[in-house]
Amino acid sequence: MLTVDLQKLKALRKSKMSLDQMSSHLGYQSPNGYYYLETGRSRITAETLAKVATILGVPIEEFFVEKDEKDE
Repeated sequence: MLTVDLQKLKALRKSKMSLDQMSSHLGYQSPNGYYYLETGRSRITAETLAKVATILGVPIEEFFVEKDEKDE
């Protein structure tokens, strides 16, 4: 099963911009909205993930990892 690797998402974002900058690019009024996505507190939608990939200049596939269902 494919799942979003939130650690990789955070690492890629940190290598290119701050939390405040990413939040602003996505239209959040405060950094908390994006922070919640990055930490798994809120679920990230496919549309938002695609926007993040575009902003960071990476293919969306970069964020996915294969995970065994038994690991959940």
